[in-house]
Amino acid sequence: MKLVRTLGSVGGLTLASRVLALVRDSLQARYVGASFASDAFTIAFRLPNMFRALFAEGAFNAAFIPMFNRKVGETGELSAGLDFAERALSMLFAVLLGFTAVMLIAAWPITWAMSLGFNNATPDQFAFAVQLSRITIPYLMLISLASLLGGILNSLDKFWVNAAAPILLNIAMVTALVFFNGDPYETARAQAVAIPIGGLLQLGWLALACRRSGVSLRPRLPRLDPEVKRLMKLILPAAMGAGASQVNLLISSALAARLLAAGSISYIYYADRLNQLPLGLIGIGLGTILLPTISRLLGAGRDVEAMETQNRGTELALFLTLPAMVALIVAAEPIVRGLFQYGEFDAADTRACAWALAGFSVGLPSYVLVKVLTPGYYARQDTRTPVRYAMWSVGVNIAANIVLIPLLGHVGPPLATALASTVNVAMLYRTLRKRGHFAVDAQLRRRLPRLALAALLMGAAVFGLESLLDPYLVGPMAMRYAALVVLVGTGCAIYGLACFVTGAFRVADVKALIRRRSTN
Repeated sequence: MKLVRTLGSVGGLTLASRVLALVRDSLQARYVGASFASDAFTIAFRLPNMFRALFAEGAFNAAFIPMFNRKVGETGELSAGLDFAERALSMLFAVLLGFTAVMLIAAWPITWAMSLGFNNATPDQFAFAVQLSRITIPYLMLISLASLLGGILNSLDKFWVNAAAPILLNIAMVTALVFFNGDPYETARAQAVAIPIGGLLQLGWLALACRRSGVSLRPRLPRLDPEVKRLMKLILPAAMGAGASQVNLLISSALAARLLAAGSISYIYYADRLNQLPLGLIGIGLGTILLPTISRLLGAGRDVEAMETQNRGTELALFLTLPAMVALIVAAEPIVRGLFQYGEFDAADTRACAWALAGFSVGLPSYVLVKVLTPGYYARQDTRTPVRYAMWSVGVNIAANIVLIPLLGHVGPPLATALASTVNVAMLYRTLRKRGHFAVDAQLRRRLPRLALAALLMGAAVFGLESLLDPYLVGPMAMRYAALVVLVGTGCAIYGLACFVTGAFRVADVKALIRRRSTN
């Protein structure tokens, strides 16, 4: 299994997309700041973001890929899987067309539900927020159709094509910010228009990639045959199970919009975007790779190899997320200052956003482990258990928000999201272990405490370094980015060295990896 190599390809493209997203968010902070216009756009963007996470990164991977692979495996012919994909696409398109129409008509109550009416918003301000929601809603249909094509490409082991698609959305949004910026409200409207344009670009890219891979899906009249009906039954719980963190974030944003002052949603949004950088690089990449891999191993009766694959996925997730968590907590303020503090975004906004980032980062390992553990259910076509646990985590999130918002203000929702995700991971792991589908092996048990110690050593070094770099984080953009590169690069180097000092990894492990890569 080429888990590390494949993650490098998928993760590298996801990283490129997330870095471009940070450029986009930096420009948005400069031109829109943390104001009602920014809050309105954040609410309008939350729905497309949630659907991308639920479908593009969740439901179609969970529901479609195992069924597609099984059809191909039963016959040994790709055409059998493509026949199923055509039937699924025809029904999906009809459902999405009706769903999008309903969402456009119901944009007013949807916007109210996602913001709880905001806090002291005027009728004109709320009307502006509804307008932005109507502009972004068509993206839901586009990304869902793109997700089916991406699922086919993932099943054909063409992971990189699907991983590259989000870059097009970010290019569209950055273009809108660079060429169509004006007052904060006009800039927010231009950003909203760029979202469906980006969706069209994504869909076109994946359709072209499918055609070049010999996959040509013909339109059919929609028909709810038994297999398509089963797919539809699997999609909803799979979406909820995979997207618990997005649902939690949606609830947190709505409560923050209603209970906190204007700008609070923007602090949470910018902090979440930074938190999404390692999550996208690690969690989404691992989840994308693990599901088809484990599905194939289980289908071939190689259960021991499937469990070993999940152990290595867990190990790799913790190797990458533990230092990211420590760094984002210790260096939250300099990171936010370097990326966002100019134009409409001032020093007070930086401090407020940094506290929200630290709150989110507490749960970073659990956000990623959800992506690593759920394939153990989906590969066995169990989508109900993850959704049940996701609903429990949503309940925990609501309760924690109610308790923490009066105590901590805008930091309460990020902490509540982190707590809810941790509860979700605990339930997923406990059930997999009880069923005999997952057990932590000796290698993971040996490495985990050593990885944690290495991350703490790195955190101490970064804490000492940030004061030296702080003066360079408020200068020209090139200087800011150079200082951030030095901060991140030094932290990575120290963490790598600390992993060898603590014994988390040994020289023999590196040599074995090099030998394995040279023979593949």
